[in-house]
Amino acid sequence: MREVAFIKQNKEKWLSFENAIFNNDFEDPDELASQYIHLINDLAYAQTYYPKSKVIVYLNQLAAKAFQKIYRTKREDTNRIVGFWKTEVPLICYQYRKFIYIAFVVFTLFTSIGVISAANDGEFVRSILGDDYVNMTLENIANGDPVAVYKSGSNWGSFIGITINNLKVGIIAFILGVFGGVGTLWILFKNCIMLGSFQYFFYEKGVFWESVRGIWIHGAMEIFAIVIEAAAGLIMGASILFPGTHSRYTSFKQGAKTGMKILISTFPFTFSAGFLEGFITRYSNIMPNWLSVGIILSTLGLISYYYLIYPYRIQKKVTQSTLPLQH
Repeated sequence: MREVAFIKQNKEKWLSFENAIFNNDFEDPDELASQYIHLINDLAYAQTYYPKSKVIVYLNQLAAKAFQKIYRTKREDTNRIVGFWKTEVPLICYQYRKFIYIAFVVFTLFTSIGVISAANDGEFVRSILGDDYVNMTLENIANGDPVAVYKSGSNWGSFIGITINNLKVGIIAFILGVFGGVGTLWILFKNCIMLGSFQYFFYEKGVFWESVRGIWIHGAMEIFAIVIEAAAGLIMGASILFPGTHSRYTSFKQGAKTGMKILISTFPFTFSAGFLEGFITRYSNIMPNWLSVGIILSTLGLISYYYLIYPYRIQKKVTQSTLPLQH
């Protein structure tokens, strides 16, 4: 069968299934599972006979969304919270992985702008961080403890205050995605410029390594989480700008719901980063290099695995567990 005929023959069925998925029109889980099997069969057929067709991308995304729906309605699923982080979020991250990649590209670009600006303008860091903060940091460097700022306040006070602030930044970055993603990019821009200029400032003063082994103990998960939260905001923004076959309102509801799930998934990492900043970072100058580097690599590895690698493993597992009938 030619591809055009294949699409024409199944188009109405796919669109009907897609609308039912997005609008929660399935009352019978068995009916949903039956439709899902047909969809998987169509996907396998397309992969076999039209391997370079864009219809494969469409069917893949629809199948992933359908699986999430089936997963939520399975009666044997007794732990919804575990399932949320174990399966649902990874599948969403796989489906919207391009937004995560875009967020990281933008993060790298904006941070580089901060570094270049600080390198070419001696007053740039002061204009971004303020004279008081820069003067305090210079004093800390002179006293041999560049990241002494993280030792101020009590452990619990720092943990609570820092965590609340980081949660606030992430939530605002997501909510401002309602402006077509522009607000999200603005929040990311401000934080990246600050990060890039701040790190260059330490480099310029000859204490770059000391800053890295201190700041990134908590910063690995903290910064990574902000990038993921920005991706969630971009997903919501894209749902408004590019509604596809749905009404703009329906697309927005779906984008907001999807983005909210990704946002919520970052909260444990944000809490962990706050704990590290409140209780561990303050001892970075006295701990051995292997320990500080180990914490940085392990925390970065954990959050990187969850958002960049684990989704592929879950998607592969889903595909293998729903092997289609042979045509």
